[in-house]
Amino acid sequence: MTADNEKGDPIMRRLIYASLFLLVTGFLLQPSAEAADKIRIGLPADAGHFTFPLAQKRGFLKEEGFEAEIITITGPVANIALSNGDVDYFTGFGSAMRSMLQGLPARLVACYRRLPHFVLLGRPELKSVKDLKGKIIGVAIGGGPDLVARLIIKHFGLDPDKDMTFVRGGNETALARMKQGLMDATSAPVPWDYRAKKMGFNVLARAEDLFTYPISGVVAHTKKIKEKPDEIKRLIRAGIKANRYMRENREGTIPILMSTYRLDQEAGTALYVSFLKGCDVDGSLP
Repeated sequence: MTADNEKGDPIMRRLIYASLFLLVTGFLLQPSAEAADKIRIGLPADAGHFTFPLAQKRGFLKEEGFEAEIITITGPVANIALSNGDVDYFTGFGSAMRSMLQGLPARLVACYRRLPHFVLLGRPELKSVKDLKGKIIGVAIGGGPDLVARLIIKHFGLDPDKDMTFVRGGNETALARMKQGLMDATSAPVPWDYRAKKMGFNVLARAEDLFTYPISGVVAHTKKIKEKPDEIKRLIRAGIKANRYMRENREGTIPILMSTYRLDQEAGTALYVSFLKGCDVDGSLP
């Protein structure tokens, strides 16, 4: 070996090490260049839309490559937000389906709850749905509770447009007015039935015992479906993982239900049982 080669070797080695360092550093930094997809998921406030809060807290959204922001939003506002891109997905079917019939370019791409989670609640003197004839029912007009209440009433042979009066008011407002005798009944999502029973009110009917009506899943804009089908598939998969976890892991799910919706053990357990009735583990529409 010549003297020139001996002098050149350290320089060559430094060049090789520098190149390797750059290659390894580039490889290690690659995940940050392909960061998790940031998405916003809108969902109604009630506990019937628990799939994605569970998916968030158990890490299923992260597993599918998402950095997800979950926001509580009402149906009418969500439809506007979905149209202008302020939210990427929405979970409530009721208002979304009405808007789609009116021209909203969106589609239902997955279903996670195939049974409606609403109950019809009445004052103590009311014992059945037929006792509602001539009475006043307070609901969130135009929302899921309103729609399902009317379906329940029709199921029992009454006409919701003629046999009773619907007025605006839901959940706490309705229960307070029922206590005052200003309303006779209301429609509310579970677990409001447990609070109502403690106040002395009766559960007149549970929609989940009467009919199938898909209520929660994934609603996506047609533009999103066209441009990011893989993103939608991954989101659907995260929801399926959450529902399967829910079905298979009672002890892990109930505490998350309790913390998410500020429930006690009794209400959280009852809500879990309700979920098992309507939980869809493959994302398909009934």
